[in-house]
Amino acid sequence: MPSFAVRTASHTYESVVERGCLARLGALIPPRAGRVFVVTTEDVWAHQRGRLEAGLGGRPFETLFFPGGEERKRLSEVEALADEMLARGGDRSSVVVAFGGGIVTDLAGFLAAIFMRGIPVIQCPTTLLAQVDAGVGGKTGANLAGGKNLVGAFWQPLAVLADPDVLDTLPRREYIAGLYEVIKCGVIASEPLFRVMRNAAGRVLAAEGETVERIIAESVRIKCEVVSADEREGGLRRILNFGHTVGHAIEAETGYTAYLHGEAVALGMKAATELSRLTGRLSAQDAAEILACVDSYGPVAVAPGLDADKLMARLVKDKKTVRGEVHFVLATGIGSVEVAAGIEPGLVRKAIELALR
Repeated sequence: MPSFAVRTASHTYESVVERGCLARLGALIPPRAGRVFVVTTEDVWAHQRGRLEAGLGGRPFETLFFPGGEERKRLSEVEALADEMLARGGDRSSVVVAFGGGIVTDLAGFLAAIFMRGIPVIQCPTTLLAQVDAGVGGKTGANLAGGKNLVGAFWQPLAVLADPDVLDTLPRREYIAGLYEVIKCGVIASEPLFRVMRNAAGRVLAAEGETVERIIAESVRIKCEVVSADEREGGLRRILNFGHTVGHAIEAETGYTAYLHGEAVALGMKAATELSRLTGRLSAQDAAEILACVDSYGPVAVAPGLDADKLMARLVKDKKTVRGEVHFVLATGIGSVEVAAGIEPGLVRKAIELALR
């Protein structure tokens, strides 16, 4: 299986997609590193502890447990983890290993970015969503009550180890939530990947080994290329937010408890697809293909009380809103998108209404 390089102005590292690649973890820790802190959750540790310990090859480490849940992805939890690191002897020579899903990779990465003004982190994502998206690219952060990931830092890891073997204990709902992010990658940059998701849904849903490896590798390739071209989301990287403008509003409006991130993105992608069609950027045929692809992985239920007006009010608080102007990533075809602003609010509301039907 391949590995893909992320090359930024200050740092170059590999994102490895390979069965068993967690065995390389110990070799990636700098020779003069001090204490190693593994940030994880109780459930991941219960299922995958053996792989992590084997990868460290007997090296001593400290385990820091995050309670889990999007609603707990807050600054108070980062502070608590930092206090615990300090109490256990953490200093500027320490290394963080993020071992969990997207919430853990985001929060542990942020912890590494700010502890002692920045220490190394190695990302070991254990969910499909984290392997194809959250664990790659150096975006870290925590939520505020008003919106998702509104505080954070760009902090590139030493490496990313995406081991498909750890997905064998992933709950079905978590697996499917990750598939929506794979669909996103296809829509924004790879029609071949989209066609796999559209035409081979049976193999994808059955988690057929070769198919899963293929969709992870292609998604990681896309993410690495985009991040290498635009580390800090000044231009091209914004295309990775397809479906996330409305998706983040859905998560915030429901208190981060009703949806997994990928599920909210699925609804957000439907809204973005409808808006792409309504603004004349996307043909009706391509829009129908994208909507059908999303729905083929299980229509996402609409939470009680969730409506277009509430989400419209949330949009202005999104981090992609600049000077009060909401920016959307809209599809221009399958495999291509553009960033647009200044869209008539009535069209946005209609797109959201269609997505929530």
